[in-house]
Amino acid sequence: MAQTRGTQRKVCYYYHRDVGNHCYRQGHLMKPHRIHMTHNLLLNYGLYAEEMTKYHSDNYIKFLHSIRPDNIKQMQRFNVGEDCPVFNGLFEFCQLSTGGSVASAVKLNKQQTDIAVNWAGSLHHAKKSEASGFCYINNTVLAILELLKHHQRVLYIDIDIHHGDGVEEAFYTTDRVMTVSFHKYGEYFLGTGDLQDIRAGKGKLNYSLWESF
Repeated sequence: MAQTRGTQRKVCYYYHRDVGNHCYRQGHLMKPHRIHMTHNLLLNYGLYAEEMTKYHSDNYIKFLHSIRPDNIKQMQRFNVGEDCPVFNGLFEFCQLSTGGSVASAVKLNKQQTDIAVNWAGSLHHAKKSEASGFCYINNTVLAILELLKHHQRVLYIDIDIHHGDGVEEAFYTTDRVMTVSFHKYGEYFLGTGDLQDIRAGKGKLNYSLWESF
């Protein structure tokens, strides 16, 4: 926990020394060890499997808990394989990266901090029962669900070049969560989030931006 000068705002950082030790596979674009380069504070927070099922399906969480490189041929399901490979310690990696996001939301709800940062978070492509785009557990969705316990509405801003489809899908029909995704579409990964993607029901909304924005 740190306080910024002048405004005296409380800022908390979440980091676990083991989160950067995992490797998707040699040459994979996602490199968890980069987290070591941005962190020099250690705060440990483990996430239990039952907390993950607040959004993800029971079968999917059980699968992530039991899948290993030596049994992937027998258990290949839920879009795990190419972009989202199986590696040793996969479930522990999910716990560490997701735990910081949920703990951040808890601290914000309890007004114990003004700003919370989890560099291992923002895994925004994972679906309820499917891995996608290097993401296994959608820690963003779990953090938002925690925030909704104390707040009527949440604004989610996504500045990744890829569409934040997993978060959008989770809150597709509600007006309690507004997802603002600044992304490219078309030939870029996913190819979703275009002009016709306006969600549904109370969540129906879409504003397009010029490409040079």
